[in-house]
Amino acid sequence: MGPAEALAIFAAGAAAGAANTVVGSGSLITFPTLLAFGFPPVLANVSNNVGLVPGNISGTVGYRRELAGQRRRLSWLGAVAAVGSLAGAVALLALPPSLFKVIVPALILIACVLVAIQPWLSGRVSASRNRRAARQGAVASGRERISPLLGAGVFGAAAYGGYFGAALGVLIIGLMGTFLDETMQRVNGAKNALAAVVNGTAAVVYVIFAHVAWLVVLLIAAGSTLGGFLGAKFGRRLPPWALRAFVVLIGVISAVKLIGG
Repeated sequence: MGPAEALAIFAAGAAAGAANTVVGSGSLITFPTLLAFGFPPVLANVSNNVGLVPGNISGTVGYRRELAGQRRRLSWLGAVAAVGSLAGAVALLALPPSLFKVIVPALILIACVLVAIQPWLSGRVSASRNRRAARQGAVASGRERISPLLGAGVFGAAAYGGYFGAALGVLIIGLMGTFLDETMQRVNGAKNALAAVVNGTAAVVYVIFAHVAWLVVLLIAAGSTLGGFLGAKFGRRLPPWALRAFVVLIGVISAVKLIGG
């Protein structure tokens, strides 16, 4: 790997760390970058996942103010997310790599759709929350009963995240926003925490049982840590449509590359 490739991977990691904190689709930046430099799909996915964990953590720390009062809820959902992620990571390593190459283009395109419709999804989530509040009255933040449907949804999203994970954050935002009476910023903070659990659990499995490209991991980790911090600090000032359009474009290009490759 030459200096130019290393710099490109670091930059992709920084962009992904910021995107994960703000939108939740950073893998649609780093994964295609690794494919473009000739890394096999499964190795690229594994190394990308491990490298993005520090960015997930820095994004979570950056949103610590929004996490206040959510400890009990996130402890329960975090345990569910860890089990789901473990199932997804085991599936990735147990199933043939050829199957991953067939499945992932469809997952990427689905993720691109989720990123593209996020404003509409957020609007629906907000409207649903307002209707519930009107019917039931205000519920103390962080004290409502956690729906079993939310737990099942988080498990499914975490299994997806352990297997591949692009747009995992969008899935979690949709789930938590639908079932919880919280502001979108507090939901986003919870999303960062759960994404850190999902990616961290999968990373442990990958480090123990899979081949990891450690130089790639270090470059993405350094970039994503910086990006996660900057995303938490400045992410609310970025034009969401520009970031969303960039992520979707990169995702579509990577899906086409996988299908054609």
